[in-house]
Amino acid sequence: MKRPRVLLADDHRLLVDTLSSVLEPRYEVVGRVTDGRSLLEAAENLRPDVIVLDIAMPQLNGLDAGRQLKKKNPQVKLVFMTMNQDAYLVGEAFRAGASAFLLKQDAGSGLIAAIDGVLKGGTYVSPQAAEGQIKISWQEPKLREHAPEPTGRQREVIQLLAEGRSMKQVAAVLNITARTVALHKYKVMDLLQIKSSAELVQYAIKHNMVSV
Repeated sequence: MKRPRVLLADDHRLLVDTLSSVLEPRYEVVGRVTDGRSLLEAAENLRPDVIVLDIAMPQLNGLDAGRQLKKKNPQVKLVFMTMNQDAYLVGEAFRAGASAFLLKQDAGSGLIAAIDGVLKGGTYVSPQAAEGQIKISWQEPKLREHAPEPTGRQREVIQLLAEGRSMKQVAAVLNITARTVALHKYKVMDLLQIKSSAELVQYAIKHNMVSV
């Protein structure tokens, strides 16, 4: 019987190796990547059934990567993992296309249950994450419903700049000109009423594009 194909994405190599050894007896682990852009490429080449991905990844965070993955392949199942215990992240992940959400400390006991569940068409939220979720709606709070939202490309630019790359380096990663990067940067700063690069970094941290 053909085993389900799983792709792992996390910038902590030791964790990826550990998860792989846990999953291998039950699933076919077809690849391991350590950043969001490598994930997009690997997913296109390897066509996994399930992707287990971290939220805080370099170059492209898991939430934005998830949105792009689901747009290209709506059938793929996304299992998000994070160390961040912000209950609002559960809703963010499901709006980005998640089928499951786990805190990393629950992964040892919950990851196989999560993957089995999503392969049967279900959803899964690890117990510790679900506790915080009980008190809030999966919809964004009203104060955030009408907040201005950057486009997907603007979010990519924000993350790469917040990670410390120059405009020229961002341009190389995104295959656009440095002038276009600058236009995206200043448009989004105007949209968000951000006055400095430091505030842009703070925005990226607050919105889980980069981790501290």
